[in-house]
Amino acid sequence: MSLELRHLRYFIAVAEELHFSRAAERVGISQPPLSQQIHTLEEMLGARLLVRTNRRVALTDAGEAFLKEARAILVQVDRAVDYVRRVERGEKGELHIGMTRSTMLAKQVPRAIFQFRTQFPSVHLGLEELNSLEQIDALIHEKIQVGIMRVQHLPVMLQSHMLYADPLVAVLPAKHPLCPISPTLSVPLDPAQLVHEQFIIFADSAGTGIRNQFFQICHDAGFNPKIVQEVQEASTMIGLVAAGLGITILPVSYSYLQQDSVCYIPLSSPSARSDIHVVYRCMDHSPLLRQLLTILKSEAAAHAVSRR
Repeated sequence: MSLELRHLRYFIAVAEELHFSRAAERVGISQPPLSQQIHTLEEMLGARLLVRTNRRVALTDAGEAFLKEARAILVQVDRAVDYVRRVERGEKGELHIGMTRSTMLAKQVPRAIFQFRTQFPSVHLGLEELNSLEQIDALIHEKIQVGIMRVQHLPVMLQSHMLYADPLVAVLPAKHPLCPISPTLSVPLDPAQLVHEQFIIFADSAGTGIRNQFFQICHDAGFNPKIVQEVQEASTMIGLVAAGLGITILPVSYSYLQQDSVCYIPLSSPSARSDIHVVYRCMDHSPLLRQLLTILKSEAAAHAVSRR
């Protein structure tokens, strides 16, 4: 016979009550089986744990030592059970999330992250800034569990859910003739009006879907854009626009980067939007992932309603 947790619980009850009848009532069995279980425990241990007389029950030195260890074992078991249950509910563990720089400029994702941390303070969130291509690679190689990115094409092992649309806007120098006198007077701009402009765009190595969307917008407007500069960072693009080197097209979320020397004008083209998706592995059934997805979707939906 092997030592079981019930033996520990029976012994602790007797050791604390020092009375077999009360201990039997406490653990929910009758006294004779309890006495037999204690006797079996002593045989398994090869040590006498209790001194029994007609008047009293007392612990031996071995019993005192075993009581301390038995209590510690049950505490650890209870902790393990609680930990596993909390992991299953998505309340414990760690979650590694990849995100592009621009997704943290919009309100939906930071609010969702804050909400998640508030609800599950024991979960460690590892946040890593990666472009869309880097996130896809990190998901494939299981370096992250969640990606928040602008999606175009995904491997079959990944799936996504759209969170929100980030409209694309033309970014022009503040003194450009197409800039409105006041942002409140801005009206959607037909991309065809940009046919003679010089453009600053993302380099292909920047790994963002915005580059492809830019060319699609120009193609739909009937012209081939004149590219004067390719860069890696949106902040660099905005700085070059402010310096008068050309114009660019970016998601409106970048307008949160306050720059008085440029203006942001919405585009009238139906394709002038960049959808933000949450991406994860198809076979990932982690409770933590489910909790985060629920909060991300809820926050995105709430933001969409508030803007109506």
